[in-house]
Amino acid sequence: MAPTRPTHSFKTPCERCPLRPLPHFREFTGEEIEFVSKFKRGELAADAGTTILVEGAHSAHLYTVLSGWGFRYKTLEDGRRQILNYVMPGDLIGLQGSIMGEMQHSVEALSPVSLCVFERDKLMGLYNKHPSLAFDITWMAAQEERMLDEHLLSIGRRTALERAAYLIAFLYQRGMQLRLFNGHKAIPITQQHIADTLGLSIVHTNKTLKKLAARGLIRWQERTCEVLDGDQLAEIASWDGLGERLRPFI
Repeated sequence: MAPTRPTHSFKTPCERCPLRPLPHFREFTGEEIEFVSKFKRGELAADAGTTILVEGAHSAHLYTVLSGWGFRYKTLEDGRRQILNYVMPGDLIGLQGSIMGEMQHSVEALSPVSLCVFERDKLMGLYNKHPSLAFDITWMAAQEERMLDEHLLSIGRRTALERAAYLIAFLYQRGMQLRLFNGHKAIPITQQHIADTLGLSIVHTNKTLKKLAARGLIRWQERTCEVLDGDQLAEIASWDGLGERLRPFI
């Protein structure tokens, strides 16, 4: 699909950002908020299924996810897809294009997504004038690496049942931290997304997920996975969870 286009013109003031009150994020100083307000150029909205960033493209912008779910992925020439990780509110996307000149992966919206837009050319001003924000970006890059380490461990050493349990528990815990669930705790993914994340066939994925459903841990609905027991999923995967450390965002 084509890259996202703006569908609204409003701009959420950084001092009234809906992410700031969440206890999951660290507090900003007034000076930091003022800089980020000037760094921000506007907002974009993307429908579910929209490609936000394209592998190989040169993007003039960085984006912070303001609301919604998405995923990062790479594809082979024959169309086979590997989902690398998932993006949620507070995540910074497009940084790789800023450092390496072009994107090495694509990003697609899983649900309707809104994004804060920043000019890539002004990134050095952040490093020059606000070392605390520069550290935040370094922290986010390191956190992404830590999550990818866990994903690689899952694909390489966990059984199919443990892989599926880990992935759903991981997405569930992130969604809980960010208060993304209204009423029932439904993650907007299909079985194909899970198969493309875990490196399993869709048939093997379906059989594996049926085992988790039979234990009363998940329930599949139309294009969503409702989590019924996130703690038991994490226990099956022998995963300690995300932890409670405060995290930054831009």
